[in-house]
Amino acid sequence: MKTVIEIKALRKSYGNKGNVMPVLHGIDMRVCEGEFVGIMGPSGSGKTTLLHMAATIDEPTSGDIVIDGEDVFRMNEAQLSAFRRSKLGFIFQDYNLLDTLTVKENILLPLALAGMPASELEHRVSAVTGQLNIQHILDKYPYQISGGQKQRTAACRALVTRPRLILADEPTGALDSKAAADLLESLKELNEREQATILMVTHDALAASYCSRVLFLKDGVIYAELVRGAVPRQAFFKKILDVLTVLGGHADDVV
Repeated sequence: MKTVIEIKALRKSYGNKGNVMPVLHGIDMRVCEGEFVGIMGPSGSGKTTLLHMAATIDEPTSGDIVIDGEDVFRMNEAQLSAFRRSKLGFIFQDYNLLDTLTVKENILLPLALAGMPASELEHRVSAVTGQLNIQHILDKYPYQISGGQKQRTAACRALVTRPRLILADEPTGALDSKAAADLLESLKELNEREQATILMVTHDALAASYCSRVLFLKDGVIYAELVRGAVPRQAFFKKILDVLTVLGGHADDVV
């Protein structure tokens, strides 16, 4: 399988000479096309820092991140901005929707900024909102819809550009159990049907059980890895809980 993102010898420290705090200690990992990979770990393990660098939001202290064959931190700001728009999709816990735009306009925004023709805009929006079942709320504003609908809108906005990599940061963190399950089922279907490549940070063992593979971070290194394979999701969920117990804490307090 083709590699979508490869991370090599990644290190990250914060602070300056007299007060340096190391967060990541030489991470090596890769995600291949069509994988749905979860990242878990206790508070302070570095999982969010890792995702932010994969998302090009933060820069490493040393090491390389290669996405779709391109070393992203060798780009200038203009190149990196264009790369984000064309190759990356983002789903964050706080949705990041614009209240002055309708659901449809929020989803269209990245395509409109890229100057896509109107006919293609309509086709893209129709396809992605059908996949996540929100066609009936396209004319509503964010304040008129539920948290689950907001998160699915954010997911549509991430997917509409057909990115090489979707990065999700605690996407179910602000949702109730039903809305969370609906979103995870939608992401799983997109991964299986469209071969969407997803890298997701989560504290929730149930959310992680939808992944094809889960990496566990502890103290800035990869502590363990689970591959789901042909195992049923409930059995995979139990394996994830077992690793979290060893890491320290339970599924609902490991963040």
